[in-house]
Amino acid sequence: MDTILFVAFPYIAVILAVGFGIYRNVRNRFTFSSLSSQLLENRQLFWGSVPWHYGITLLLLAHLIPWIIPGAARYVLSDPVRLVILELIGLALSLFTAFGLIVLIIRRLPGNSRAHAVTSWMDGVLLFLLAVQTFSGIGVALFDRWGSLWFLSSIVPWLWSLVRLQPDITPVIALPAFIQFHVLIGFLLILLFPFSRLIHIFTIPLGYLRRPYQVVIWYRDPRRRNEGQVITYGKQPLE
Repeated sequence: MDTILFVAFPYIAVILAVGFGIYRNVRNRFTFSSLSSQLLENRQLFWGSVPWHYGITLLLLAHLIPWIIPGAARYVLSDPVRLVILELIGLALSLFTAFGLIVLIIRRLPGNSRAHAVTSWMDGVLLFLLAVQTFSGIGVALFDRWGSLWFLSSIVPWLWSLVRLQPDITPVIALPAFIQFHVLIGFLLILLFPFSRLIHIFTIPLGYLRRPYQVVIWYRDPRRRNEGQVITYGKQPLE
């Protein structure tokens, strides 16, 4: 069972995420976005989206950097003061991220929410799993302290063994079940990437860099000609 969970499942998740993600990008490019509902509830979306996106981005970097450059991470964490500071920052970011996620979930609950009308069943599954992953991460930070250190000694070697195609599950199976659960939910979210709106993470709007200027015209009430204004933006303003 350990081999299925910590060897087969990670490989399946990554292969499906990459393969179907490329297929979706080629065959149905329009859905390769977050399908934003900003026009429906802009104010509530702001208080959810900003904490969520900034928080989760920094937390993902905090997981990714020690994996890519473990030597530098080990040097930084070797000092007890720096370790405590980073642990507290990580916990604060987790709470900040959780606040944003709670707001995003509330705005999509049934009722008078206009966002609920455009919420799919996959959105519900995704929000549930993101909530499980976020709050389980907070639980790890609170009850399995010094995660920055055991992440380097347990998770990082296991991940690199998968990358080298020489799986070694010895480090990860020695971890508590709650941490293993947190890790597996992470790979489940990777698997769901191409089947959900999470796919927009890989959408980089490079086309905006070469797109010509947009012309915008504001029309005022024609009966108030003295106050009427026409504002244009573009390379060739309209007369």
